[in-house]
Amino acid sequence: MTLPERDTADALACDSCGQLPHPAKTRLTLANVAAMLPIELLVHAAVVNAALPYVVKVLVLALTATILVIWVAEPSVRRALRGWLHAPALRHRRRLHDSAALWRVRTLIDAGGAGQEKLAEGVSRVQANILVCRSHRVTGGVLDELVVAAPDHVTQAELLAAAGAGGGRNVQVWRATALAVADGQTKALALALRVAEDPGELQLAVAELLDAEPVVNPTGDCTGSSGAAPACDGTLLKIPSPWHGPLGFSRPRAPFTPAESARAHRLAELAELTELAGSRAVRPRP
Repeated sequence: MTLPERDTADALACDSCGQLPHPAKTRLTLANVAAMLPIELLVHAAVVNAALPYVVKVLVLALTATILVIWVAEPSVRRALRGWLHAPALRHRRRLHDSAALWRVRTLIDAGGAGQEKLAEGVSRVQANILVCRSHRVTGGVLDELVVAAPDHVTQAELLAAAGAGGGRNVQVWRATALAVADGQTKALALALRVAEDPGELQLAVAELLDAEPVVNPTGDCTGSSGAAPACDGTLLKIPSPWHGPLGFSRPRAPFTPAESARAHRLAELAELTELAGSRAVRPRP
């Protein structure tokens, strides 16, 4: 078995039974014709001129051609033409293998359109396409958060280098899923409705909104003496709650953006207003 045949079998064989998928009917018909035609011609040439009764000739032709085609020619031709027979399935598998992987890229760039263009040019050097771009004004420039689709062979290190070459500073790159390109506004509204119906869902709703982990008894303050506190690198977020003091959330893989912090605080305000409205509704009249 040649190398291309092994590649075809390995790429298409079923994990359960080891069989290859059934080829397209047109391709299979052409392969069978290629297998049968030479044998039919040879057998006819050998038998037609033989001094045999007509019925015997027909039986010999039919049996000989059928046996040779089924046992010898057809299996050999299928093996020889395996790559061609299964070409559509192979192309589909290769498209799946080469399909784009989603990445989140977060970096600080210079303010202005030139910084955005330079970053886009840098990312495009690794054949990555920007699907989502969110920008946040921060001290020292603009914090850009991108969702990019890159070929499957592109690595995290290559994306880091590409964003850095495009003028990005403090670049962070990590894998993303299709949820990263979902409608964030719809998700935020659904979570707001959840908090309005039950303010006790605030912590879980914020954790889901920010893709973060709740923190018990959050501590750390950049304004104090603990300069190395987790809050100082932006990976710890605290919001007020109307019950047990501040709620904390941690996301070590990616610092929280100002927009994310604002959304979390709005949900906390909604929970507090809902709680106050509920307490007034149950207050007995004098």
